[in-house]
Amino acid sequence: MGWYTAADAARLLHVKTHVIRYWEQEIPLIQSKKNTRGRRCYSDHDLQILIRLKHLLHDKHFTVEGAREELFRELSGERQDIRAYIATLRSQLMELYFLMKEKEN
Repeated sequence: MGWYTAADAARLLHVKTHVIRYWEQEIPLIQSKKNTRGRRCYSDHDLQILIRLKHLLHDKHFTVEGAREELFRELSGERQDIRAYIATLRSQLMELYFLMKEKEN
């Protein structure tokens, strides 16, 4: 997992660092951590949210509040998709396990 300073994130997104700090205040999904030097660092997941947020704000012309609601809506749906995916994987793993057990005997 990569970590990006606020300056790195700003450079990648082509915005100023104060914009990222403002977005972090307004969007509770973005949770920076402080590194040993006390600087904000963003995870890959945070960066993905920031990229999506910029797209919603700049390209789709959402308000910050509208973008926040859209992000929450997208992420809640994503969590359900992930749960279904995990359940499918578990089922497939169990099938493979029993097939391997049969071949051993």
